[in-house]
Amino acid sequence: MPWSEIVVAGHPCELFEPQQPNLHNFAVIYLHGVRQNRLSDQPVFTALLEKHGLPALAPRTGRSWWTNRICPEFDPNVTAEQYVLQSILPEAERRFGTKSPAIALLGTSMGGQGALRFSFKFPDKFPIVTAISPALDYQLRWREGDETLPQMYADQEAVRQDTAILHVHPLNWPRNLWYCCDPQDRWHESAERLRMKLGALGIPQDYDLETSGGGHGFEYYNRMAGKAFDYIMDRLDRERRRFVARA
Repeated sequence: MPWSEIVVAGHPCELFEPQQPNLHNFAVIYLHGVRQNRLSDQPVFTALLEKHGLPALAPRTGRSWWTNRICPEFDPNVTAEQYVLQSILPEAERRFGTKSPAIALLGTSMGGQGALRFSFKFPDKFPIVTAISPALDYQLRWREGDETLPQMYADQEAVRQDTAILHVHPLNWPRNLWYCCDPQDRWHESAERLRMKLGALGIPQDYDLETSGGGHGFEYYNRMAGKAFDYIMDRLDRERRRFVARA
């Protein structure tokens, strides 16, 4: 089977190994949503990974929001951000011979905002990012009685100050950025705010905030997955050619 579960630095991680890997050591890191659905249970995404010959790592970090805050549900000593940087990236290089810029980030919901957060904070490490239904204003979950956020932040404003949009740097940003959100999704307003902020700063971006169908969940994720993977493959190849031209 192409999917298996491995342990990376003491934590479970899904591993996808295509039958015919691509020729350029391209790979994907997938960041899951707050409901922690497994990518291995999603046939549409599995078929696209196989079609493009993309190996993938899908780390499991609980409801950490992929932040640099300790989330006891994940680990009492290591943040999700540190885990991705210090353990998942080296694992991708060890297993696939892959390192930036040949690796793309893909995330859904909580993982979508996590992918954007990583790319905004570390654009040299993550120059290619795709986010489906990114839950950007996740401070809204505080007032709804979220169980994990109070263990990570002092108050709702502290959550807001740590959202992906506030990690955008006007002079240092990912070269390849694509995101989408269903107009019927509760997170659509924050995706629009991201579009306006990046536009005002002159930061290149690609997005689809008009296609509708399914709201928030894998019905919509599956609908948009083909566009996401087309973007990933195009930009992985573009980065490869850019790297070759500079060599």
